[in-house]
Amino acid sequence: MSRIAATFDRLRAGRRAALVPFVTAGDPSPAHLPDMLRSLVANGADVIELGVPFSDPMADGPTIQRSSERALRAGTGLAMILDAVRQYRREDDRTPIVLMGYANPIEHMGVAAFAGRAKESGIDGVLVVDYPPEESGAWAEALGAAGIAPIFLLSPTSSQARIDLVARMAKGYIYYVSLKGVTGAANIDTADVERMLARIRSRTSVPVGVGFGIRDPETARAIARFADAVVIGSRIVEEIERAEPDQAAQRAGAVLAAFRAGVDAAAVDRAGP
Repeated sequence: MSRIAATFDRLRAGRRAALVPFVTAGDPSPAHLPDMLRSLVANGADVIELGVPFSDPMADGPTIQRSSERALRAGTGLAMILDAVRQYRREDDRTPIVLMGYANPIEHMGVAAFAGRAKESGIDGVLVVDYPPEESGAWAEALGAAGIAPIFLLSPTSSQARIDLVARMAKGYIYYVSLKGVTGAANIDTADVERMLARIRSRTSVPVGVGFGIRDPETARAIARFADAVVIGSRIVEEIERAEPDQAAQRAGAVLAAFRAGVDAAAVDRAGP
């Protein structure tokens, strides 16, 4: 069983949602990445989404755009990230790690070469924002052959045809974008999100996580009542940006711990008779 599947099975048995922090790899510098991963796990991460920095992150708001700029200035690249994860796997072979980013760095490395190196590094899933599922058959096959989950996005504007296609192709989990716009936006309508998740679940048994715009533990708790996972990105990246580099991992972990408490509180809401 994959690390992702094992994690969701364990949490489902405890009526809990997964807490999934996103950070940009190499922010504030590549040297800080191992401590960042350790801090996130120590403070409650069930799955880690590791952003691959890119010069034109079209789906990301200003906060994550700036984190990509910082990481790129520090010399972070895809090969370096894969090497860092491989090293981290020597001490943590349990926590799923998902890469999230854009097509250009993968195309530059080559899809086959990337899939092989990602497998060797212990990557569990990959979400590429600009690989639409309609054009990703070969991509999903390459990842599947390497035992890596292809993860796809759905949004409030997704058509029924897109939902059905993602339901057939996605492995690991589906990432539902909770609102229109970029990362870090606000004003989530939790009732609308809950209705959309019910629609998605009518087509698939793959877990569905919710991200974009979850900025406080109270909203995380509300989403965790019905979602399989809650993804926290911009709020953590903001804390990293404000911190001194040597304090960034600790500060990110402290923010995540507050969200952990919110998500865990939702277990009471999820508990049935």
